[in-house]
Amino acid sequence: MPRRRMHMTGADGAALRAALRELRTKLDVPEEFGAEALAEAERAAGDPRLPELDATDLPLFTVDPPASVDLDQAVHLAKRSGGGYRVHYAIADVAAFVSPGGALDTAAHQRVSTLYFPDEKVPLHPPALSEDAASLLPDRTRPALLWRLDLDADGRVEATDVRRALVRSRAKLDYAGVQRAIDSGTAEEPLALLREVGRLREALERERGGISLNVPEQEIVEHDGGYRLVYRAPLPAEGWNAQVSLMTGMAAADLMLAAGTGILRTLPTAPDGAVGRLRRAARALRIDWPHHVPYAELVRSLDPHRPDHAAFLQECTALLRGAGYTVFTGGYTPDPVVHAAVAAPYAHCTAPLRRLVDRYAGELCLAAAAGAGVPEWVVSALAALPKEMAEGTRRANTAERESVDLVEAALLKDRVGDTFEATVIEVRDREPLVGTVHLEDPAVVGRVESPAGRPLPLGARIRVRLTQADPGTAKVLFAPA
Repeated sequence: MPRRRMHMTGADGAALRAALRELRTKLDVPEEFGAEALAEAERAAGDPRLPELDATDLPLFTVDPPASVDLDQAVHLAKRSGGGYRVHYAIADVAAFVSPGGALDTAAHQRVSTLYFPDEKVPLHPPALSEDAASLLPDRTRPALLWRLDLDADGRVEATDVRRALVRSRAKLDYAGVQRAIDSGTAEEPLALLREVGRLREALERERGGISLNVPEQEIVEHDGGYRLVYRAPLPAEGWNAQVSLMTGMAAADLMLAAGTGILRTLPTAPDGAVGRLRRAARALRIDWPHHVPYAELVRSLDPHRPDHAAFLQECTALLRGAGYTVFTGGYTPDPVVHAAVAAPYAHCTAPLRRLVDRYAGELCLAAAAGAGVPEWVVSALAALPKEMAEGTRRANTAERESVDLVEAALLKDRVGDTFEATVIEVRDREPLVGTVHLEDPAVVGRVESPAGRPLPLGARIRVRLTQADPGTAKVLFAPA
């Protein structure tokens, strides 16, 4: 199933909330921090390790969902006098607050990443840090890892630097507001350049054969005193902002590779069979895919607002499976070295408030940029990080997938026997009577089984009957009507 962000608002259903609590128990989610970790967080929040460099005169801004308060990144974009662009990208300096081997560090290694459930968030770090002292909130002076990326007129990185600095964000912006300001022409130059630089980076992504999937997200919204599911396609501004983060991750990978020690986010090239399956799906969905057109170019031509295109984009997520982390030391070139979707070496380094590995990647980049030795606490942790991150990612994916199932079952539990318009977006190769349907309304993606012995028609619009919706088992099941 594709990754789908969900948000729950209001007091919606005690039974559903109880089921979500049971899910967290089943996944062994450590919801509460220990007293020692909380005390350490409070001390660190009042007395962080501050850098000497003061860059608070730089008018940074953040771009995040409106309700977000765990702000990892702040950005400033400017034109260079000789042509090209200068991008400053500040990343929250979690290491200024977390001491290696301490209670906070131990808790972070147990949690690995922030987990997002419809009813609550289970953070990687205590809120005193992640939502306050370490977060790049507006009008607050914060320690950060300040990246400076100089780009040429085509958006290619010509020079990279990263160092610790004090920063001060000027504004907390959200994607919809950014999109409106840029579209209307009212955005000031640093914000307007987000589109200019973002589009240049998207063009370079196309050139190197990389791909960003704009898969529609599934969200829970208030409706008539209750809630419902809707699909939401990402805004262009989200893609432009993501390109800045992606560019920084690529620059981080280059720094670590040049230094000979690091940890990369890697993804093997999809096997021919997976691409062949996608071609069959494209034919079934009546999507024109000429043989001379690369997969990445086709994906960029799709409109996620169209149900058939959205279904194909969801199928494309299968090519992104198998991502992991590759550690290398001693100056050798790791294998694999490239992230197939990025089509370049890449590292996770821009979300240390929400992802464990980013704190270590940041330290590795600081050392590489300064030509200094890597701290021992970083070196000693590297070997275990890939396994820790794999287990944490598995738990996050399971939490997300089963949360979606629970919400769908709760929403549909009183509609068993009803029929719905749907598109068949997946049919199992070895079980052609079993697949997945994408309902148009409500925004549900669920399992379908054909009891009549007729294979499911991939890509076809069909009517399906809801045969099961049990929040207790978190399952929704349909049959062709």
